[in-house]
Amino acid sequence: MPNRRTVLATGAVAALPLSLPLCALAQSRRDSVVLGMVLEPPGLDPSTGAASAIAEIVQYNIFETLTKIQSDGSVKPLLAESWEVSPDLKTYTFRLRRGVKFQNGEPFNAAAVKFSFDRAGGEQSSNKRKPSFASLSTQVIDEHTVVLLNKDIDPDLLFMLGEAVSIIVEPKSAESNATKPVGTGPYRLGAWNKGSSVVLTAWEGFRNPATIRIKRASFRFIPNSATHIAALLAGDIDVFPRTTERGIEQFKGDPRFQVTVNGSRAKTILAMNNARKPLNDLRVRRAIAAAVDRRAVIEAAANGYGTPIGSHYVPGAFGYVDTTGVNPYDVEKAKKLLAEAGIKTPLELSMTLPPTAYARLGGEVIAAQLAKVGIIAKIQNVEWAQWLSGTYGNKNYDLTLISHVEPFDLGNFAKPDYYWGYQSPRFNELFQQIRSTARPAERARLLGDAQRLLAEDAVHVFLYQNQWVTVANKNLKGLWKDMPVFVNDLSALSWT
Repeated sequence: MPNRRTVLATGAVAALPLSLPLCALAQSRRDSVVLGMVLEPPGLDPSTGAASAIAEIVQYNIFETLTKIQSDGSVKPLLAESWEVSPDLKTYTFRLRRGVKFQNGEPFNAAAVKFSFDRAGGEQSSNKRKPSFASLSTQVIDEHTVVLLNKDIDPDLLFMLGEAVSIIVEPKSAESNATKPVGTGPYRLGAWNKGSSVVLTAWEGFRNPATIRIKRASFRFIPNSATHIAALLAGDIDVFPRTTERGIEQFKGDPRFQVTVNGSRAKTILAMNNARKPLNDLRVRRAIAAAVDRRAVIEAAANGYGTPIGSHYVPGAFGYVDTTGVNPYDVEKAKKLLAEAGIKTPLELSMTLPPTAYARLGGEVIAAQLAKVGIIAKIQNVEWAQWLSGTYGNKNYDLTLISHVEPFDLGNFAKPDYYWGYQSPRFNELFQQIRSTARPAERARLLGDAQRLLAEDAVHVFLYQNQWVTVANKNLKGLWKDMPVFVNDLSALSWT
């Protein structure tokens, strides 16, 4: 990994809900922007909550990180001005940006970095990257220099340090960040109207206020797909990022709008509880995989926007191999595998579906496909709080349809207590080798082996790589082309 020394430039943006015609909006409003979101976050602290909706509001806007991920997946400085990496790839020395303050007036310094990372890896941490932080030792050299010592080689560390899990928090305010977030970014929380919207306003104490071109940003929560389209057409919102709703095709021919198809690192899966009978039988899991037609699910759940995958890895990612042929769609094979496993049909399984459109629509299609091989999937529609507590937290499910949006999350399969109950010493060994291998060619080979193992073990029905569609007012500039992480980078936006 080469040493990196680059320069950060920042900007900002904002939003205000209005009901003017679209053309009038573009002419009358130059200092605000309204963004549509499907889900409301459960809180505003991404270092303690796993929901991607949190980062969509606060990452790079309220909270900042040492590094900043770009639309193309590259990493540039943010709170760190530069860094050096030791020859053994385990020691990182960061030179911190000077003259930075938190929004409560406290200084940003090396001590804040140490506090944030120690907290993320501590015993009481609920950070979803807790194991990665637990392997880090953070040393303060002086007020503006911090050293990270990693137990293992981690080629993705600089990327992780730009994710929302790696936000730098102010110690005195850390415990209340879920409702009263305090960061170093260009925006602060203006209002949270529960069930309706979150409003961010430009922070007058930001270190570079001249770059904040737009003063107010409103994130409006719109769970209904028909309402998304109506709000865009009425000009009530300026941009709807990351949608695959039916009806968006009409915007492609409308000169008032811009439509962008975004690549991603997200993986949509039919997750199976490997710790439950009969799903602990490989033959049953393979039967379920063989019963599912990925293309039909993509069409129903994602309006055709998706690329089939056979493992928990996506095309375009380093070391990707195509494993879609390991468990192909084959109804007769599915029936045969169930018979070999001694399953008497009909087999009843629960299918827990979170409130997203892709889950509800895709779940109906999968249930119909499973019925053809004698599996009755009893659908249980739940809200996010129920999914997080029951499915993710208590592992109380058989099947669930979910998108995992984190770019580098193969490590979840090595977690003994993760919600899908997968246990594989062979995978654990492979993942440890991946983390400790410096040579790119060898690491790519090991990543391929890991993908093939997950496919052969049929841990889940790996469905598709998500492609997101962003629909926006044609005069709004600076939107990300691709989505390596789920953020809305307000500092990049401006009106023309």
